[in-house]
Amino acid sequence: MNISKITFILVPLLCVFNSCKDPKPSASIAVSELTIAEIHKAYQEHTYTSSELVATYLQRIKDFDTTINAITILNPKALDIAKTLDEEYAKTGVLRPLHGIPFIIKDNINTAGLPTTAGSLAMQHYIPEKDAFIIEKLVDAGAIILAKSNMAEWAFSPMHTESSTVGTTRNPYNTGFVPAGSSGGTGASIAANFGTIGLGTDTGNSIRGPSSHNALVGFRTTLGLVSRSAIVPLYLRNDVVGPMSRTVTDATKVLEVMAGYDPKDPLTKYSKGKIPDNYSQFLLQDGLKGAKIGVLRALSEDDPHPEIKGLFEKALSDLNALGAKVIDSAIVPNFDILRQNQWCATFTTDIETFLADYVKNDSLKTIEDVITIGTKSDYTRERLVRNAANSGRWENPEIPCLDAYTDSRRVEFREAIEQLMDSLELDALVYPTWNHPPARIDFFQEEYKGDNSQVISPHTGQPAFTVPMGFTAGNLPAGLQFLGRMYDEPTLIRLTYAYEQGTKHRRTPDL
Repeated sequence: MNISKITFILVPLLCVFNSCKDPKPSASIAVSELTIAEIHKAYQEHTYTSSELVATYLQRIKDFDTTINAITILNPKALDIAKTLDEEYAKTGVLRPLHGIPFIIKDNINTAGLPTTAGSLAMQHYIPEKDAFIIEKLVDAGAIILAKSNMAEWAFSPMHTESSTVGTTRNPYNTGFVPAGSSGGTGASIAANFGTIGLGTDTGNSIRGPSSHNALVGFRTTLGLVSRSAIVPLYLRNDVVGPMSRTVTDATKVLEVMAGYDPKDPLTKYSKGKIPDNYSQFLLQDGLKGAKIGVLRALSEDDPHPEIKGLFEKALSDLNALGAKVIDSAIVPNFDILRQNQWCATFTTDIETFLADYVKNDSLKTIEDVITIGTKSDYTRERLVRNAANSGRWENPEIPCLDAYTDSRRVEFREAIEQLMDSLELDALVYPTWNHPPARIDFFQEEYKGDNSQVISPHTGQPAFTVPMGFTAGNLPAGLQFLGRMYDEPTLIRLTYAYEQGTKHRRTPDL
């Protein structure tokens, strides 16, 4: 643990574990697998307060994060915020949608008064004065920002979670293995029950990959549904922010609060008129009855590990048993051609815009400044240099790099998929989130295999949700991914909730 981490957490921990008249951790609060509904019921029945819940989560982090290394900083104001929310509830008797719910936020999302470093040395002293748009919405709904979580530096790695600021995060199910990246700190911390809900970001994999590796639910929503302003970008044309949680219900309740138009993120203009009054109405126990699910064998049969293949075939059987009609296999015409030439190197432009708009530091304006300050990671250094040397599309640079609604390559890919879905009257396509189990930390580059999340959704803009699919040898989680049409989150919520409730694959790691 580095010095800056100790400095920021020392005061709140001394208060929690000694005196300061703050609430003590309560052994009677079983924080393991707590949901929003269970917490709100406890508040209503006066079983415990949000102050006591926060203190108990802080104790759990103290007890177990030394090994996992998922948390970068604790919010020194978390207990004060919880006390204020307790006082409000005592006066009004009304709970806001996320009243007193402790959140863990990825370290690339601006949170007022807490460092937002993106895991880098260049930004290790950046402390934003204002919350990002989505954080404002969560706080207005009563959320408590409990902590920030570790991430792969600059969000470069889908494979592992290592930063120059905090180091390496380990998978709580088996600490010799990666939690994936780049939102691995959020994934590991929510899996380990360090908080109730987490936020991650996803450029190609980084919500769904860590969710799959940590037996979580992860929502990558339609590009344009949720604001990305005041979030350190990787490739903004692909970036999404979304919930990572232990249940579909909790992720849905967070999405209800986050979705909506933000003038600082022009892409969200496309969401106008496409957001239902609430998303919770689609949490249907029998939501798979009569559904038609297509199996995307182009991904599921791409060199799968035998255990993942077995779990996936069992998942298809479960979908059928839960009332769905499984269409095997759904073939997207020209899939292998359409998936090519989709990635664009926009990091330099995107990060320099962020630095100018938010950081406003004369000594940190360009990617060259970032490279000069340096990194502790050879992996990160190589990617910084590569991004500095490139702009535009990695292949066929003559094709303009545009957003998901106007880029010809992206639109063509999406139309082919949605035309297939329409022709077969499919509600969703499914495939394993990863075709291989998590890699060992010491061999993450050699064992990085089967990352299916990179292929479709980041480019087409379509929503894709992952839910737990079971475990392989070594107690390593696996995930099942559902891909839907643009702005069809209601259908994905219905399907994933019914699958989750019908299979109950999620289990707590033994810390």
